[in-house]
Amino acid sequence: MRKYPLLFGLVLLSVCLFGQSKKPNIVLILADDLGYGDLGPYGQKKIETPTIDSLAKKGMLFTDFYAGAPVCAPSRSALMTGQHTGHTYIRGNKEIQPEGQEPLAQNIETFAMALKDAGYKTGAFGKWGLGIVGTSGDPLKKGFDEFYGYNCQRQSHRYYPTHLWDNDQKVELKGNENLMKTEVYAPELIQQKALTFIHNYRDAPIFLFVPTVLPHAELIVPDDEIFRKYDGKFEEKPFKGSPYGPNASSGYTSQEKPRATFAAMVERLDQQVLQILGALEEEGMLENTIFILTSDNGSHREGGADPDFFNSSGPFRGNKRDLYEGGVRVPFIVQWPGKIKENSVSAHVAAFWDIAPTLLEAAGAKQLKNTDGISFLPTLLGKKNQKQHEYLYWEFHEQGGKQGIRMGDYKAIRLNAKGNPNAEIAIYHLPTDIAEKNNIAKKHPELVEKAKKIMKEARTESEVFPFSGQ
Repeated sequence: MRKYPLLFGLVLLSVCLFGQSKKPNIVLILADDLGYGDLGPYGQKKIETPTIDSLAKKGMLFTDFYAGAPVCAPSRSALMTGQHTGHTYIRGNKEIQPEGQEPLAQNIETFAMALKDAGYKTGAFGKWGLGIVGTSGDPLKKGFDEFYGYNCQRQSHRYYPTHLWDNDQKVELKGNENLMKTEVYAPELIQQKALTFIHNYRDAPIFLFVPTVLPHAELIVPDDEIFRKYDGKFEEKPFKGSPYGPNASSGYTSQEKPRATFAAMVERLDQQVLQILGALEEEGMLENTIFILTSDNGSHREGGADPDFFNSSGPFRGNKRDLYEGGVRVPFIVQWPGKIKENSVSAHVAAFWDIAPTLLEAAGAKQLKNTDGISFLPTLLGKKNQKQHEYLYWEFHEQGGKQGIRMGDYKAIRLNAKGNPNAEIAIYHLPTDIAEKNNIAKKHPELVEKAKKIMKEARTESEVFPFSGQ
């Protein structure tokens, strides 16, 4: 090579521009209320998810990964800020009328902002729920160049909604005639915007965030080949709700075939994953993309959903709004060609607040301040220097208040905890009691005392979402 210094220089320049130093694209698909057991790689038997099955085989499947919270808004806040619910700004679903939720404050930094500062083109397509347009929590003010979809979680209860948001512009869906008709299926519009984003920015490192509404209630899909595949396959229990028409409310529609519909919604998600992978491959981007699929919390029961029938929580106890494993342990699959060993499985214990430091490290971007997260990039890359959490902490502000801790092999749960720091704590040993049925607190008072200490020290009180009652 020394005989050809010019050639060597060109090769070195090519490596610098197009080789290992090139920032990876990042795609993060956040399903809505998708249970641990709703996907094939996690044991689902009744619903087909061939693309996600393949994704797991080509990447890494995490067995012990946790959402930020057991409901939407605080879970998304934990994700975006890299802080658990004892510290993150949004700690509950707090509605704002006539549309939107409590906004992230102006001084709150998200990892999307850090990626944008590092040169990424950023887009969010789906459900936001962290601040309506024009507020301090507007996605355009929290690091995203583009947003399209439902800004408000409450609006996303309808899959044929009155409107969506295109950045700061309200897009009226006239075909749906103010919930009178079902002509414009919002997930399809949102998906097309996400695909367009990939094609528009194929030459720039991108962060594509897809917080899809699938398979959140309401339960409804177009009458297409996906639905017909499951129609008639299961015995059904019709759900009576608020049908589209002159008397439609903000609730969920009625559904005569909720099981077939739910199955079709999960497989539709699988097909949308396939389309996004296809767009990345078409543009020559896939080989340099960190591709993540996860869910914002555990399985749900709304709108006629039947998680028991589908074994949606897998071996775990609980569903959405529970701090038992079924409410917060979620599917988490990562593909990164040439970086992550194919068909690998990790039992590394991590949570949503770890995603920000991990992706920022992979992107060579500046880390967020005051994070509760620990980068799990070493785990993704098969290295041995992975740092571990002493504990994971959650608090939930509904149903009397709940606190939960994962500390090693043990899980601590405190119910009726809001304003009651002396409420009883239950202890479960997960390796021998994954369903959290056998409370061993009386046998292990030392673990109860440890949990009490963590529950006090892991959090700071919030004026917006008070919990301690003091």
